[in-house]
Amino acid sequence: MESQEVVGRVMDVVNTTREEMIRLESDRLPSLSTHSLDPVPHSNAFSSPLASVESTIGRKITQALSRATRPDAILSEVVTLLGEAYGVQACVISIPSASGSFQTAWFAKSHVSGAQQKEILSNYAIVEAETLKHTELFISDLTLSEITYVFKALPIRAVMSLSTLFQGQTNGVVTLMCTQPHRWTDLEIDTLTHVVDQIAIAISQISLQQKVAKQAQYQALLREVTMAIQNSLDVPQVQLMALEGLARSLEIDQAFVLRAKFWDPRQSIRSNGDRIPKVRMMIDSEWRQHLIDPEAESPLSQSFWVADCGVCQIAVRSTAKSFVFDNLTELPAETAIAPIFDSEKMPALMLVPLESKNRLLGFIAVQQSRSRHWQPEEIELVELLSAQISAAIIQTETLRQVESLVEERTAQLQQSLELQAKLYEITRKQIEKLREMNQRMDEFLSTLSHELRTPLTSMMLAIRMLRQANLTPDRRQQYLNILEQQCAQETSLINDLLALQELETKQVAFQLQKVDLKQAIDDLSQSFSQRWASKGLALDVKLPARLPVFNTDRDSFQRIVLELLTNAGKYADPNSTVQLQVTVQPGQQIKLALSNIGSAISEEELPHIFEKFRRCQGMTQNAVPGTGLGLALVKSLVQHLNGTIEATSVTTSDSQSYETCFTVTLPQNLEIVGA
Repeated sequence: MESQEVVGRVMDVVNTTREEMIRLESDRLPSLSTHSLDPVPHSNAFSSPLASVESTIGRKITQALSRATRPDAILSEVVTLLGEAYGVQACVISIPSASGSFQTAWFAKSHVSGAQQKEILSNYAIVEAETLKHTELFISDLTLSEITYVFKALPIRAVMSLSTLFQGQTNGVVTLMCTQPHRWTDLEIDTLTHVVDQIAIAISQISLQQKVAKQAQYQALLREVTMAIQNSLDVPQVQLMALEGLARSLEIDQAFVLRAKFWDPRQSIRSNGDRIPKVRMMIDSEWRQHLIDPEAESPLSQSFWVADCGVCQIAVRSTAKSFVFDNLTELPAETAIAPIFDSEKMPALMLVPLESKNRLLGFIAVQQSRSRHWQPEEIELVELLSAQISAAIIQTETLRQVESLVEERTAQLQQSLELQAKLYEITRKQIEKLREMNQRMDEFLSTLSHELRTPLTSMMLAIRMLRQANLTPDRRQQYLNILEQQCAQETSLINDLLALQELETKQVAFQLQKVDLKQAIDDLSQSFSQRWASKGLALDVKLPARLPVFNTDRDSFQRIVLELLTNAGKYADPNSTVQLQVTVQPGQQIKLALSNIGSAISEEELPHIFEKFRRCQGMTQNAVPGTGLGLALVKSLVQHLNGTIEATSVTTSDSQSYETCFTVTLPQNLEIVGA
């Protein structure tokens, strides 16, 4: 608190002295109204005379320091205050550093477009470099100055730029820019000269904050990598985590982990000498700021001999903890540099050895796309990460050796267990298959026994009744009809079973004929109209106006339609309509859609309705006649004709009934398909 009070008192004294000096200048140049350029509109908060700018900035910086607020936020207010008070089109305060320049900018949006703002910020380094070189720039027209190249790079004409000094060292640059020529007045120059001293204080605080934040970031990265190693994360993941963390912390453009493969492992011991060991460097992990050309060779597939890289030779023949190169292009021309370092595009390089007990494991390589002076704290961070990665590599190698020994001891036992497991699995599958076959056989015999015995029982009862002598002719005829009906049902069941067996064993040959679709469907619809009269069912047939030639097996096609109509008649609600629609599909296909309104088929039963002897729940209890072979026969016949069949059951609009639809798709010309 005492230091903050002292700073406040000093700033008050400085401000008072400077205000007196500015008032003297004001007698000579009273206000900004002497500007030759159009003033930039600004808020009333910054409409005071130029002389008040210095005191305003000093007060804001003093408040920031005394209240421990963020000085970088104050810089935003300062650039706005300067830009609007001076009536310029752009104002930039920059803080140069080894990793780049931190910039705070203000623009008169009505005079500088968004594209021009980006252009100024992207090329501002030119102005910054010239300012740091000359300490100050007061240029009324860049086109008439010695640095006309600045005008070519930036959309500005006039520049006033000063470097800021704190404790005798340059720590920033303050720049005012105009898009048109402008003669800077003595008052403007003197005011900015006084203001930069106050801005230097805020910049020093920002630099301190940045250093503290960087140290916290370094510590967080080291903790993160340490936790990853303790959690036994894979070495490539640890390496990539470290490289990505370095990229964030040091703001670099690329980084590698190089692993050393020595021809003679005894040469991996580090020592100072002139002998170059026979060692090959391979990229184990890499991080890049920019994407690599997909047609170029991947860095992870590149390797090189140390003898072909002068930089690596220096590192291999020394026991130093780090090797830094601010600019590789400044090395002697005869110094060979490995292509992966790309010294033209990435001139700045830092190499830090990976080692364990003085045994060289490789290097961490960190690079920047411009010349860079590596700071001691940056080098220390990479050295600490190098130690962590080295520990992770040794830990992994040790684990691999132990695992190799364990695997060698247990290899035979594992093979024996695998063989036993395979035999057990084969036996289990065979047993499961036998059980399934037995279950299917039991179900088949049970269903077949029921379907055979039921008609036989009725037939035997009819025969017994016929043997009675006192039967009336009507009774006798009734029993004969029962006998005939059950005999026909028995015969139909046997025929269906035989037909299914032939279709499943592919013993049925095609008998191709040209089928008149309209005639075939009309014949079947007439027969069913008579059958369904008692139930009040109607059949609605929709055919296309022009039917194509249909070349298929007539008997199979008619049996398909017959079984589907029979099925629809059984399960349709009384006094409802059965729909049969025929359409021609692309690809020379014919689609038949047969639908009826009636009971629902559940989603669980839909996939199984085409299985033999499979009937929906409730059909037997509701005394709906049937053997469960009709749909199975239909599917086999459809597949026999190289077609497909699907079934759906959805609710109708009244939500009380269900519409069940069977869709059959058949090729128009079975002969072509068969060929």
